[in-house]
Amino acid sequence: MVGKFFQKPGAEQSDRVPPGQYLTKGFPVLTYGDTPRVDQEQWQFKVWGLAQPKTLTWQDFMALSQHDFTADFHCVTRWSKLDVKWTGVKVTDFMQLIEVDPKAAYVMEHCYGGYTTNIPLEDFLREENFFAHTVFDEPLPAEHGGPMRLVVPHLYAWKSAKWINGLEFLEREELGFWERNGYHRRGEPWAEERYSGGF
Repeated sequence: MVGKFFQKPGAEQSDRVPPGQYLTKGFPVLTYGDTPRVDQEQWQFKVWGLAQPKTLTWQDFMALSQHDFTADFHCVTRWSKLDVKWTGVKVTDFMQLIEVDPKAAYVMEHCYGGYTTNIPLEDFLREENFFAHTVFDEPLPAEHGGPMRLVVPHLYAWKSAKWINGLEFLEREELGFWERNGYHRRGEPWAEERYSGGF
C-alpha cells in the first residue's frame, strides 16, 4: 500500500507530519455505517445544554463571514493530507451568536446519522477551527461530511465531525461514539493519542 497510495514524508515535510503518519496521494473516505444525505434546505444546526438553545438554518450559516482556510489533515488510521483547501465559517465567528453558561467546559458534537464526538471547550474555541462546506472549491461531498463538517486541524480527524448538526455544551466530559469504542478522549496527533490505552 505504501508507494501506491501513501508515501513517507520527506525531510522538508517532517515538521508537518506527526509520528507514525504517511502522506496520502488522494483523500481517503472512512465512514462507519451509512453516509447521511441531507439537503441544504432541510439542514438544521442546533445548540443546547449549557447554552441558550438556538437553531440555525443553512441560510443563517451562509450569512456569516465566509473564509478560505488551508490546513493539514491527520487521520488516526495513519494517513495525513497536507494543504487541504476549505471554505467555511470560523468557530470564533459562530460563537458570537451563542450564549454559553460559564460552567460549560466540554462540547459534544452531534451529527446526522447519530454520530457523536467529544471535545474540550478550550480545544473547540481555538482560532484555527472552522465549519467547512466547501473543499478544493467544490461543495463538500456527503462522503467527506457534506453539507457541513467541523474541522479541528490540531486533533485527529475523527474530532472533525462529518455531517455536523449540533453542539451540546456540558459541564463534565462525556464520551462520544469512537471514544466509547476505544479511541482516545482527546486525540492529539503529535502525542499519538490514538487509542485509550493512555489518557
